[in-house]
Amino acid sequence: MKTIDLQKIQALENYTEKLPFKPVRRELYTAEELYSGFDPEDEKSKDTCADALIYKHYLEKGKQPEDIRESLCRSIHDHDMHINLKNFFKDHDSRKCVGIMGGHANSRKDEMFRKVVLLSKQLTENGFYMLSGGGPGAMEATHLGAWMAGRRPEEVENALQILSSAPTFRDEGWLSTAFKVREKYPQDRFESISIPTWLYGHEPSTPFATHIAKFFENSIREDSILTYAFGGIVYTPGSAGTMQEIFQDAVQNHYVSFGFSSPMVFMGKKFWTEEMPVYPLLEDLVKKGKYKNLIMTLTDSLDDIQKFLTEFSNGLCK
Repeated sequence: MKTIDLQKIQALENYTEKLPFKPVRRELYTAEELYSGFDPEDEKSKDTCADALIYKHYLEKGKQPEDIRESLCRSIHDHDMHINLKNFFKDHDSRKCVGIMGGHANSRKDEMFRKVVLLSKQLTENGFYMLSGGGPGAMEATHLGAWMAGRRPEEVENALQILSSAPTFRDEGWLSTAFKVREKYPQDRFESISIPTWLYGHEPSTPFATHIAKFFENSIREDSILTYAFGGIVYTPGSAGTMQEIFQDAVQNHYVSFGFSSPMVFMGKKFWTEEMPVYPLLEDLVKKGKYKNLIMTLTDSLDDIQKFLTEFSNGLCK
């Protein structure tokens, strides 16, 4: 049996050496690591950067691989990513962590994209640090806002102008323009954390996040996003994925799964009451006692969101 076990271990080690990712990780990813090999002057080079090679391997082996060696390596990787997240929050108060959820297809030219940038910038400057699912759209806007914290309004507008030449992640130059903004406005003062997944690997991870916890298993990723945003979550207009996150978050708050409930902020009155009337539904369910412990607000005002989250954080952190 010992000989067989040694043979299995050796076979796993040989398999691991050929992987485009390291199963054992002692730290979170950075944009520099995931986009190693990418040249902003050559947009096509994104197809051969480290992140793209991992995604290609992920698809080739299958989203649910039959090879036990592949499954084991992915599990080890995601386990370590989970531990690295926990370690990150040992040095960062999770009660000051605010998540922003919303549509991945949100154009850089949309007014909501700009509002998310300004909100994230404002929150970051006031002692919060931002979290998102780490992709394009509202997620990118979250980390762009944190990246531009401390900058003048005209600098933010200039960054948005640079990005506007490639409005969505499907447009040529989406990644290159992001790196151009990073180069023009470098910073190492403000932190933000993103939690993307290779399940949606066709959506590039935003390079504006300073810490990246990328998972193979989306279920772990989704749970982590909602778990660590103890300071509250701001829901901007989105579709199916955002709806899923709202009700998953509501369950955590209802059962006070982590010792207290966190704020649920719905940004966009018309959207959340008419186009996708989730807010009145939740209000009604709370009145009927079907949901309890939900701390909610509905607003279009960035200042109101700032005040709501700050008051909660100050009361919680006493």
